[in-house]
Amino acid sequence: MKRTERSLRADRPAADHPADRAATRPRTPPPGPRPALELLVHGVGGTTPQEMLDDPHTVRVSGDDTAALYRRAADADAESRPEGHRDGPVPEAYVWCNLTSGDGSRALWLLLLPFMVVNLAHWMRPTTRGRPRTVRLYGLLVRLTGLTLTVLFVAAACEVALDLAAWQCAGTRACAARHSWLGFLAPGAGWWSTPGRRLALAAAIPTALTGLLWYLSHRTWSAYESQQPPHHGSAPEAEGESADGALSRPGFWYGRRLVARLRAAHTAVGLLTVAAALAVPAAHFDRRPGGPALLDLLGWLLQAALAAAAALVVGTVCRRGRSEHRLDRRLDRHLVRGLPLGALLLLLCAALYAGWARPAWHATGRLAADAAFGSVTLVQGLLVIVLSLASLALYRTLSDPRAALRGLGGPAVALLACALGGVMTGGVAQRVADWLDGDGTSIPGPPVLLTWQASVIPPLLVVLLVLAARLALRARRLARAGEAAVARDYPDDPPDPARTHRIARVRALAGLTDEAPRVVGVTCAVTLLLGAVALVGGLGFHTTPAQAAAGTPRFVAGAADTAQALGSWLVGLGFILFVTWGRRAYKDASARRTIGILWDVGTFWPRAAHPFAPPCYAERAVPDLTWRMATWTGATGGRLVLSGHSQGSVLAAAAVWQLPAAARRRVALLTYGCPLERLYGRWFPAHFGPAALTALHRDADCWRNLYRLTDPIGGPVRVPGGHAPDTGPAPGADPCDDVDRAPLKDPLAYGRTPAHPLPAPILGHSDYRADPAFAEERARLLARLRPDLPAPRPATGEEADADGSDAQGSAGRSSG
Repeated sequence: MKRTERSLRADRPAADHPADRAATRPRTPPPGPRPALELLVHGVGGTTPQEMLDDPHTVRVSGDDTAALYRRAADADAESRPEGHRDGPVPEAYVWCNLTSGDGSRALWLLLLPFMVVNLAHWMRPTTRGRPRTVRLYGLLVRLTGLTLTVLFVAAACEVALDLAAWQCAGTRACAARHSWLGFLAPGAGWWSTPGRRLALAAAIPTALTGLLWYLSHRTWSAYESQQPPHHGSAPEAEGESADGALSRPGFWYGRRLVARLRAAHTAVGLLTVAAALAVPAAHFDRRPGGPALLDLLGWLLQAALAAAAALVVGTVCRRGRSEHRLDRRLDRHLVRGLPLGALLLLLCAALYAGWARPAWHATGRLAADAAFGSVTLVQGLLVIVLSLASLALYRTLSDPRAALRGLGGPAVALLACALGGVMTGGVAQRVADWLDGDGTSIPGPPVLLTWQASVIPPLLVVLLVLAARLALRARRLARAGEAAVARDYPDDPPDPARTHRIARVRALAGLTDEAPRVVGVTCAVTLLLGAVALVGGLGFHTTPAQAAAGTPRFVAGAADTAQALGSWLVGLGFILFVTWGRRAYKDASARRTIGILWDVGTFWPRAAHPFAPPCYAERAVPDLTWRMATWTGATGGRLVLSGHSQGSVLAAAAVWQLPAAARRRVALLTYGCPLERLYGRWFPAHFGPAALTALHRDADCWRNLYRLTDPIGGPVRVPGGHAPDTGPAPGADPCDDVDRAPLKDPLAYGRTPAHPLPAPILGHSDYRADPAFAEERARLLARLRPDLPAPRPATGEEADADGSDAQGSAGRSSG
């Protein structure tokens, strides 16, 4: 069949697209003066274009309702009137907040929180050199950990629907009588009353959950991550660490093939988990002495098929990781379609097998869920331990003293994801069991392993309270020690002890951000220890902690009973808060925006470990910014200042990395409230470590960074070779030789002054553009960016040898 024109355009190589030609081929600038552009990118929480542009009258010049570029109405046609913008740049705002806090369906993303956390662990590997196999092993271990989280979630849904509702409550007349909607499943009530058919009917709930996860992943990919970055024609590099870092690779922000393959594998494993929950109890009954031989044989064959399909899923996850050196547009269509359909077929066979008439089969006790949850927990613990060993091996090759937890940030976050998944699933099972079992005696209840896991929550909270108290004492000491520094910063003002103490206290609290690695490390160590205790207790005693402690000294028995009761209450409270928060976010846009702040930080990274994680907004935002910068520099010959605040500075840096090398030299970067080194550099050292930030500083025409000591998020970039973060450049030196400006004063005025007749507020992370230093740095950057291509800074040593030809060409164009 003849393909349509649309399909031909889709299959055309990226370099043949008109937009790609505009981005990659130099265009002759129009004659006469050309305006400069200041491209503003907001941070977490979002804002409005009116606030970003300081003008109530704005127009959208490009984009859609999800993410768009805005200008002041008076600047809409600035390119046609360049003479009207000689004294200042044309401000243009990129608004991307709807990518994380749009319509009410985003409230469903709360269900995906553990998936988002484990996906972060993939990007937290340490910086390394010459260990490609260990790097691949690290990614594989994180992907397998993500697969166990999918199994855990679907198994929890099976526990609620199949075990608690269909097996225990519907199989007990007293419990079924209290819940009329279960009446037709009660023993002797009709065709659906046999245990196997009850299980087959209840399997629709975890199957629907799996389908919902698949739908959300597929829908969000189409809406957010299907944007292709500009193709700048560079040849793909060899596997390994590139000079500019992984974020400069052409395919970093386009992982369609991996996401589609992982989505198929996780959908299949979810369906196989439901099929196993149906087939295993029926096969166990058929293996009894004197049972039907045909059903026994069918049960063995079905379980063997399920095991083979599970091995195929694991092999699919293990086969390969991301392809970042090129735009990987291909899809493994047979695998993407065949794997979920095959698992669905096995699920239908399991439902038919379980629903076969077995008159002697009666529901007693619990289904064998303790072994299932215990196996998942044990596998997760082993994966985290092996992941820790791989991280240490990578860290030792190129140790970075600023890296969080000495390279163990990824394993720590993976462990937290598993713990969070366990708390969420255990809380659902516990609340449903309490709801079904009104008097506490009708049904056996959830697996005892979940009760053990809930019982270790109170000791963990005690540890967290001790950590919080320690941080409070440290902040108090830092505040007292910092009062002298505050007095030195405002030497001409009369002292005000209360004002001084408040400024010092805000600085001290902002400095506690740097204590996060230690808090996370202690929390993860305690969590791993308590999780091992819960696993041993649940599988070893086969009873609840309170029953296991019977006959022990009174103190031990009382502590076990208190921990069990308090843990169950805390899990239930957490589940209620979770549901309430999600319901409020569904109806309230402001609450949805609050949740969006969490996603702003957690979903910056592409989905590389878990396809059901919330979508990566940067796979839309980074190509947007890259396209805008490439088309502007190609049309005007330069004069572009990329101005990013907070998370916007991270997007700005990622977009500059995606530009061709020549285009990077036409862009100046101004960041403020920037977490690039303080958060991203420490937690994601392989991608934002010192080498990557140094390369960005070298490639951009100029990069200046503003920060305050009162800012808990932003901080200095600490590019090696520059001045100390708390000082300024030497007199007469080029400010662009260093990235960090000396810390800004906050507040701007200590007391009342003619310029500040009212008390100046402590701004912290906000309103950087209100500081005079912002306008000063922006003017300096614009003065450096001439309409023609600026010459690069002189290179020395290996840098000059590696980039000599390009530098000579750039200098030639500048002199021309």
